[in-house]
Amino acid sequence: MAEPIDGSAILDPDQASAYLQRWKGRVDRLAANTQEMSARLGRLRATAGDGEGFVEVTVDSTGVLVDATFTERIQRYGPEVTARALMRAIRAARRKAGEEARAVVVETMGADSPAGQAITARLLAEGDAHDG
Repeated sequence: MAEPIDGSAILDPDQASAYLQRWKGRVDRLAANTQEMSARLGRLRATAGDGEGFVEVTVDSTGVLVDATFTERIQRYGPEVTARALMRAIRAARRKAGEEARAVVVETMGADSPAGQAITARLLAEGDAHDG
């Protein structure tokens, strides 16, 4: 949160310098936290199964499918069963990725951070779009 500075403090070079140093420190911390968050989200992968043992999928932090592994059990069933199993697994993995991504944002940006709240809101909207 920005600290108020009155007109007399601006005119005092020492106070103005101290204020700018504190402000720069906050900006530097925000930049470092944002870089850490971005790196962690870039590495995030979530894996889940369909609940029936047909398929296991992995998605990235945005919910994009990056891997799918089908068990031999799937061969005994038709394409409609395969499709439903795949979609169940993707939804489960996306939910898990969303939860993990939100945790990363809170850990790196803070639960009360306006930037963290905006990013979390965007992640929730993306999750709703994937599930809709």
